[in-house]
Amino acid sequence: MDARLPAHLEVGALLRLAESQGGSGMILAKGERDAGTILLVTMRRGQDATLFERMPQLDGTRSFVCTKEQDSEKPQEFSEYLDRRHAQDPDTWILEVDIDDVERFVADLPQ
Repeated sequence: MDARLPAHLEVGALLRLAESQGGSGMILAKGERDAGTILLVTMRRGQDATLFERMPQLDGTRSFVCTKEQDSEKPQEFSEYLDRRHAQDPDTWILEVDIDDVERFVADLPQ
């Protein structure tokens, strides 16, 4: 039996966590309800978008790890990257969270 939380429940929890820390969040793309991969885009006041993905770690945990940062001179490349990722795997969820303390938010994410 898989002990992993269904993706739709985890997505809801991530959005509520952002709201509890004074931020806001939205679903940019819905993925597979139970087992979809979750991509998390964080930003501060609409700026400095950073992509986090859950990656397996050597100790068996699955932590969110920064995999891409938005280039301020070419912001459209970030959106294009997200579009490509979703096209490659339509089961992927893409969330966007706008929050003042990104570091705290990421540190509070479950593993």
